[in-house]
Amino acid sequence: MKNKPLLMLLGGLTACFCVSAQAEVTANIAASSNYYWRGITQTDDGAAVSGGLDYSNESGFYAGTWVSNIDFGDSASYEMDLYAGYAGEIKGMSFDFGYIHYAYPDASGDIDFGEIYAALGWQYFTFKLSHLATAQSDSSTEEDMLYAEVSASFPIFKDSELTLHIGRSSGDTVLEWTGEDDAYMDYGMSLSTQGFTFGLVKTDLDSSDDIKAYVSYGLDFNL
Repeated sequence: MKNKPLLMLLGGLTACFCVSAQAEVTANIAASSNYYWRGITQTDDGAAVSGGLDYSNESGFYAGTWVSNIDFGDSASYEMDLYAGYAGEIKGMSFDFGYIHYAYPDASGDIDFGEIYAALGWQYFTFKLSHLATAQSDSSTEEDMLYAEVSASFPIFKDSELTLHIGRSSGDTVLEWTGEDDAYMDYGMSLSTQGFTFGLVKTDLDSSDDIKAYVSYGLDFNL
């Protein structure tokens, strides 16, 4: 669960979104030495195995699901994300908006929550806002959280990409979840090549302010 201090919706597609020559279904699997969400480990600094399915069509609509193991020190053992949105490009500027639901089916309490998000991209840069929209009773009593992030990805060397990231979480829910402050920053840097990603993450939270490294490997498949 995201509220411990310390990547979706394919099954509901209607006939108008049936798979055709203009649609695509892909799958992904990955293994990582750690699973970080906004700079905070979701696996108690342990390894994570994840996988997902994604659907998209030429209209810009997409939907999908993603599952990963987690470790919050309680009964919850896995996270399942469900999301849907619309993405496109206008005059060289990309856009993306949608909704994501974070579910924890085997948790002892009702800790699911969901966010609406919107992103704009131009050349190497992406700016994204995510706002807490729904929260079950054991997840957040405040239901007040905004996450703003800026990322920049640059091709370097041959078939490699360097990504820089900075994000800010704010709101009463952040204080409720971290137990420290109602706002904190997280920073990240990663290098990806041939399915491998080597990354560094850091936050300005007292409980998670060390620079931490991770490595992951992932594969994508067309179905």
